[in-house]
Amino acid sequence: MVASQISYANLNMKKIIWQGSFILIFALSIWTLFRMVNWMEILPIRENADRTEAKLGKLIWEIYKKSDKEIKDPFITKSVDSIVSRITKANNIPKENIKLHLLKKDEVNAFALPDNHLIIYSGLIKQTESPEALAGVIGHEIAHMELNHVMKKLIKEFSLAILTSAAGSSGGDVIREAAKFLSSAAFDRRQEKEADIASADYLIQASIDPEPFAAFLYQFSEQEKIHSYLSWLSTHPHSTERAKYLLTYIQNKEKTTKPILHEETWRELQVMLEKMDDED
Repeated sequence: MVASQISYANLNMKKIIWQGSFILIFALSIWTLFRMVNWMEILPIRENADRTEAKLGKLIWEIYKKSDKEIKDPFITKSVDSIVSRITKANNIPKENIKLHLLKKDEVNAFALPDNHLIIYSGLIKQTESPEALAGVIGHEIAHMELNHVMKKLIKEFSLAILTSAAGSSGGDVIREAAKFLSSAAFDRRQEKEADIASADYLIQASIDPEPFAAFLYQFSEQEKIHSYLSWLSTHPHSTERAKYLLTYIQNKEKTTKPILHEETWRELQVMLEKMDDED
């Protein structure tokens, strides 16, 4: 009797183990199947999102293009573009995806729009003491693009449905509000830190000294409370704190640095921008 009970219990145990194994194998098979299928291709979600982002980027850029003078001088555009190229090439970022726009405006500002539009004001170039400092700001904005912070920020503020509708209607108040929002509102602290650290990594990978970027933050940390034209810093708060963690982060990093632009080129670039102001 005892032997038969033990035998029956063993059979039940084997049955439970077999059923458990079957369920586990079945679940793993379903999970593997879902992993193998590219749902973004089956469902048009990614395609629609890309179309919306591209349309938003174009519409918002048109607003800035109409309100401010775009700098087309070949020497100026090529000089700044060479910094973008140096960063993107060294970090395997598709340069062709970035749409660089230089605008004549005294504000110390640079910001990213949807679809990788990068806007840089002449005021920023004139106020940075070196091309390395400018490269840090450019790297920061490229990081926002690469980390998809721009669309996350807009979606949080306006919702995807509203943005999609606005893009479909080719403008309106939502587009104007989005344009204003991107140039004047800060990302949250986590996103800013991610972009700062990513920029430092980009610069190191591109053999660009990241310390001038930290110095740039220190330089204006007090002035940002006084001068309203320091837009990039006033919309990227806690500059001193950011400078400190940047310096701590890069302290023990291996760095081999090479100049980005010749000193003469950098001076000529800033002089040309000053002359543009005098001409007006």
